[in-house]
Amino acid sequence: MIETVRKIVHDSLDLKKSFFASNEARIVDVARVLYSALESGGKILLFGNGGSAADAQHIACEWIGRFQGERGPLPAIALTTDSSALTAIGNDYGFSRVFARQLQALGRKGDVAVGISTSGNSENVLEAVRAANGAGLVTVGLTGGDGGRLASEARHCLNVPHASAPRIQETHIMIGHVLCALVEEQMKGPR
Repeated sequence: MIETVRKIVHDSLDLKKSFFASNEARIVDVARVLYSALESGGKILLFGNGGSAADAQHIACEWIGRFQGERGPLPAIALTTDSSALTAIGNDYGFSRVFARQLQALGRKGDVAVGISTSGNSENVLEAVRAANGAGLVTVGLTGGDGGRLASEARHCLNVPHASAPRIQETHIMIGHVLCALVEEQMKGPR
């Protein structure tokens, strides 16, 4: 069992080191996009399934509450939390539309839509990114493996090139934390 612990920790740390070393400029670009949207009165809309849904909620709460520094709340919405909307849309329009329909209602030009999918092929995430692109939102994809279809449909893609969903998700939440830190670093006083 000790060997299993060591292997998991080693694999996770190696993946994070290699991902961040290769993607620093992309991460800074995405942080600038997020900051610009927030400074212009836009909001961040996040969505994904399963562990990625939890990541969407986690990242949104870091902006609404606070991350490290004291500052005013920042508008971020996880589209994964309204069980009535999710079940009504899923029942009436199909599960592939649960995030797209919410984006059509809540998203506006100047907002940023962040789709999270370890495979990059979750149909409901892709539908939402397409809806966001069509409405003039800036789209960001957090993906894994080869990036899937999300890599080519999102304007900005942060792909974690690994086959293990747990290792990808561990890196995704670190990406979220780094983006929060970079946005806070760009803030100038209370909002």
